[in-house]
Amino acid sequence: MNYIKDQEWRYATKTFDASKKVSKAHINLIKRAIQLSVSSYGLQTYKVLIIENASIREQLKPVSWQQSQITDASHLIVFCNYTQVEPQVIDDYIDLTARVRGLDLESLKGYGDFMKMKILEQPKADLFNWTKNQTYIALANLLSVCASLQIDACPMEGFEAAQYNEILGLKDKGLNASVIAAIGYRSAEDATQYWKKVRKPLEDLFEDL
Repeated sequence: MNYIKDQEWRYATKTFDASKKVSKAHINLIKRAIQLSVSSYGLQTYKVLIIENASIREQLKPVSWQQSQITDASHLIVFCNYTQVEPQVIDDYIDLTARVRGLDLESLKGYGDFMKMKILEQPKADLFNWTKNQTYIALANLLSVCASLQIDACPMEGFEAAQYNEILGLKDKGLNASVIAAIGYRSAEDATQYWKKVRKPLEDLFEDL
C-alpha cells in the first residue's frame, strides 16, 4: 500500500537542503489537502500562513530555539488557531453552506443555533484549547500529503508562540501561532534519515475489545 510506504519514508527532517524549493504546483496541492482537512463542525477555526520570505524567517529563527529548519527549509508553515470564536464565525459558515449546497438559509438556522449553544457556552480557555486542537488535524494532512509527494517535513512545537504572534502581527487578527512545520527537501548530510523508525509494537499500541 503506497500510503504505508509513504509514512515509512517520511521522518522529522532535521537538516534541509536550502538550495531546493518546493514547486508552486506542489504548494497548491498542499493547500488543497489542508483545505480538505477534517475539522469540528466543519468550521476550520484556524488560518494557515505559508512563509517563504527569508527575512521573516530570519526574524523567527531566534524564537524557534535557533533551529536551522526555520531558515533552510523551502517554506515554513504556521498554523494559527482563533483565539476566540465569535457568533459571526458560525453565521459565515452557515451562509457558506447554504450557498455551496444550494440550500435555503432559513433551513440551516436551527443547526447554526445549535452550534452557537454548544460552542459559545464553553469557558474561554476551553474554547482556545479546542480551536488549537483543530490545527493538529490539519497538520496531519500536511504531513501525509507531503509524504505522498516525496516532500520532506518537520512538525515543530519548539518555538515561542507569543513571539511569533508579535512578529507576525497575529494578536490583532485574533490568531495564535499553534504549531509549525518546515517543508522542503532533506540534506544528504542529515544523518537522521538513515535511522530506523521507532514505534510501539502493535500489541502495545492497540487493544481490541
